[in-house]
Amino acid sequence: MKKVQIKMCMGSSCFSRGNNKNVEIIEKFIQENNLSAKVDLVGSLCMNKCSRGPVIVVNGKEHFGVTPDSILDLLRFYFKEKKHAEQCDIH
Repeated sequence: MKKVQIKMCMGSSCFSRGNNKNVEIIEKFIQENNLSAKVDLVGSLCMNKCSRGPVIVVNGKEHFGVTPDSILDLLRFYFKEKKHAEQCDIH
C-alpha cells in the first residue's frame, strides 16, 4: 500500500486558525489506528492561501478551511477503505 502523505500548512495564519490543533488530532488518529507506517505527516511553510486556511493537502489534493471540528471526517474519508477492507476480510 502506498503511503498517504498529509502536508499541513504551518504558516502563522493557518497555524493559529486551527492547524495547531489539527496536527495533534492527526497524530492521535495515526497512533490510535496503527497507521504510522502508512502515513507521512509533514509540515510546510506558508502555502500562500491564507484566506482559505487552515490548509491541509492529502496526496496532492488541497483541503481548505479544515478545522479541528472537521479534521476527523477528512481522515476517516481517506482511511475508510482500509477499515472497510479489514471488516470484510475473510480468514
